[in-house]
Amino acid sequence: MNENKLFLIPASLTADNENNISSYVKEIIVKLNFFIVEEIKTARRFLKKINKKINIDELHFFVLNEHTKIDEIYNEILPILLNNQVGLLSEAGTPCIADPGSDIVKVAHENNIKVVPLSGPSSIILGLMASGFNGQSFAFNGYLPVDKIQCCKAIKNFENLIYKNNQTQIFIETPYRNNKLLNNFINSCNNNTQLCIASNLTAENELIISQSIFKWKSNKNDFNKIPAVFLLYK
Repeated sequence: MNENKLFLIPASLTADNENNISSYVKEIIVKLNFFIVEEIKTARRFLKKINKKINIDELHFFVLNEHTKIDEIYNEILPILLNNQVGLLSEAGTPCIADPGSDIVKVAHENNIKVVPLSGPSSIILGLMASGFNGQSFAFNGYLPVDKIQCCKAIKNFENLIYKNNQTQIFIETPYRNNKLLNNFINSCNNNTQLCIASNLTAENELIISQSIFKWKSNKNDFNKIPAVFLLYK
């Protein structure tokens, strides 16, 4: 690997489940010495599980998270990108989807650094695949407002889009607020509107339930502190 490249490296969605990372991705990982990560400790642990022979102490890590300022990217990370093969490693799933990695990718494009996306698990896409909802037209909306009134108002607006545009609406939430979000869907949506909750994707205790709001009212599973994706459709 001679040409400067930024590899977008997927990570497993759940701990101790590296089987969904392809051998091709693993081959690239072991050739890299520079990584941009959200959290160094979990990155080191993941890389060691990918290949026990990796010498972690010889690797160089640069932190990129919601607190990283754009000046830090240009002053600290860009010089590394210009002189090395670098991997952008997600905490879970694919980089730049619901995480801050897109800033690095933008900088790479601005400086004619080749960007190489590598395929891997994405909870958003896996949830959509398994929902039975419209996969031709969908929107990922990230997090809904924390405030209950604002959240319910936003849900109602997104529900209107479902019926107006025939479009699946996708959301994520901080795991400890999952049950509150489920209650907000139940209190805001029409009985016939469909809600899919896909939790612990790729894990042994994976659970995917797709049913009407009416059925959710009498069948409330406990999703507290469990990684989940919420999908709404008609």
